[in-house]
Amino acid sequence: MKFLSGLTFVITLFIFSSVFISPANFPYAGLLPFLIPVVLGFNIFLFLILALAWKKLAFLPLACLLLGYKFFLITFQINPKKEDSQGLKVLTYNTHGFFYRKENREELDLNVFPWLADHPADIKVFQEFYQDYTSESRNAVKIFSKDGDYEYAIHVVDGNEKKRFMGMAIFSRYPIVNEGLVFDNQRSNGAMFADIRVGNDTLRIYNVHLESMAIQAEALENYDQAKQVYRQTLGKLHRGSLKRNEQLTILFEHLSNSPHPVILMGDLNEIPYSYAYFKLSQKLKNAFEVAGRGFGFTYNRVLFFLRIDHIFATPSLFPVQFNTHREVDYSDHYPVSATFTWDGMEL
Repeated sequence: MKFLSGLTFVITLFIFSSVFISPANFPYAGLLPFLIPVVLGFNIFLFLILALAWKKLAFLPLACLLLGYKFFLITFQINPKKEDSQGLKVLTYNTHGFFYRKENREELDLNVFPWLADHPADIKVFQEFYQDYTSESRNAVKIFSKDGDYEYAIHVVDGNEKKRFMGMAIFSRYPIVNEGLVFDNQRSNGAMFADIRVGNDTLRIYNVHLESMAIQAEALENYDQAKQVYRQTLGKLHRGSLKRNEQLTILFEHLSNSPHPVILMGDLNEIPYSYAYFKLSQKLKNAFEVAGRGFGFTYNRVLFFLRIDHIFATPSLFPVQFNTHREVDYSDHYPVSATFTWDGMEL
């Protein structure tokens, strides 16, 4: 038992430290954080066994749990639920191109358009945003701008910008005074920003879609299939983490030089136990940690236990409400929203 406790302690510290190691500097470092829930659970089990047996070795797993308290905070929250807090409301959603089909039906289900258009968020950002100017029912720009009530900034990733395209979008009830591109991989991912004037303040809003985890949901319809392709999946996860690290380096430098307070939203394809999450946390605060409830899982496929859609903000912007809209089942992600206040805020 002494050897097991000591080995568990060493392995736990090593896995905990992986969130501070860039995947570019240590092979497969981006995969080690996936083991954090496992080692936390094992340390809880080991502590209970040793404590009930009145063994002094119980202090080792207890020390691991105390050192890992941050991981508990970013995993589960018990903040009180707030129905309608006053402040700046924001929303992020990976729409999956709005290509949602109900079971056993060929036609697209377009109910997501009115839900998103009617959502009270002042600022809405979309990844995998599909625009079709040739179709009245799928003209997302027209629907979400609501006859000029919302200004918008669009970044076209693929397609014809005058007819149909896939890209990223930011819609704002407040004036957009500046916009730009942070990076673009010319496929489906990228990061853009818009400077938005809210009252007497200007905020920089980032819409971010980092490199995909490259897990094909269609190939993971059940756990038996997932088991069969696990080696291939690990390779994809590794390559994806390396690419996201490159993108994160560009993004982090850009936001570090922002002249305005920042709200960064989007599909980061990174779990909270990751180098990217902890890197962003050096300058920004995750809204879920302050105002979220439960686990906040955002992935709508067989790997339902992933929270990869995030809302970060400059610490001076205080989140008073956070919601994961699991009732909106139109994509492989759920929409996420938050409400912010700050000193001297005027809406």
